[in-house]
Parts: sequence; structure tokens; C-alpha cells
Amino acid sequence: MKFALSLVAFAASALAQHIEIGAPNNFAEVKAGSKITVGVNRPNSLTGSTEVGIAIGLWPCGGPKGTSKCASTDVSQVLGNVVYTGSYKAEYDSTQPSKPPHQNFEITVPSSFSKGEVSLGIAHLFLMGAGSEPVYEFVNTTLVIS
Repeated sequence: MKFALSLVAFAASALAQHIEIGAPNNFAEVKAGSKITVGVNRPNSLTGSTEVGIAIGLWPCGGPKGTSKCASTDVSQVLGNVVYTGSYKAEYDSTQPSKPPHQNFEITVPSSFSKGEVSLGIAHLFLMGAGSEPVYEFVNTTLVIS
């Protein structure tokens, strides 16, 4: 019984460390060659963690809106054109007290991208707990090149 409770507690603490894409919204329209802001949120958790870093990428995954495989498992772990790699330090914003800790990144959408859907993917690596267990996660959203 204690093992099962420990397992549930560990799983819950790992899920509490996850990141979320705060911006841009799913299916937001962007232009090839333009700069966009990617907001990466990390909700609070009682479990201690140490950030290692993130990578942000854009992967053209199909044709016009609704006809691609962006939402499929085919691109669930694909970064494609990597537009940022480096540190990640989520912090509160005193001007937006209701927003969770986050960090914004300004990236450039490759000008070579043609109209259609792209997957914006973020790979995140952090160390969790007192034992510094490495944890990797990948989140993505779909954007539309207009």
C-alpha cells in the first residue's frame, strides 16, 4: 500500500513540474520571416527542481489548415528547424500577478516556410527532487503560416 501511494505521489509531483505554451495560441496565424513571441509557462509546484534548459523548433507538417498531420503522433517529438536552445528561467511578472512563472522568447519563423500548418515544439529538460532525477518532456502546438 505504501508503495502505491509513493508511486502516485511521485507521478503527481512529476506532472506538476510540466511546462505549457502560453503564447502563441493554438492555430495562431504567423507570417514566414516574422518574429513571434513564444511564452513558456511553468506552474508552481511543491517539489524542488533545477532547470537545465529548453529547445524550441518549428516543423512544417502539412498543407492548409485542417489537412496536415500536425496534431498526429508523427510530429509529437519533432523539433524540426531549431530556432532556440539555451537556458530557461521561469519567473513571475509583477505586472501580471495572476500569470504563472514564465519566460518569453522572441524567435524568427524561417522565411523559407510556405503557407500551411507548422508544429511549434518545445523540448524541456530539468532535474527533479533531492536526488536530481533528470526529466524530459516535449510539448507542442500548431501554428498557421499565412
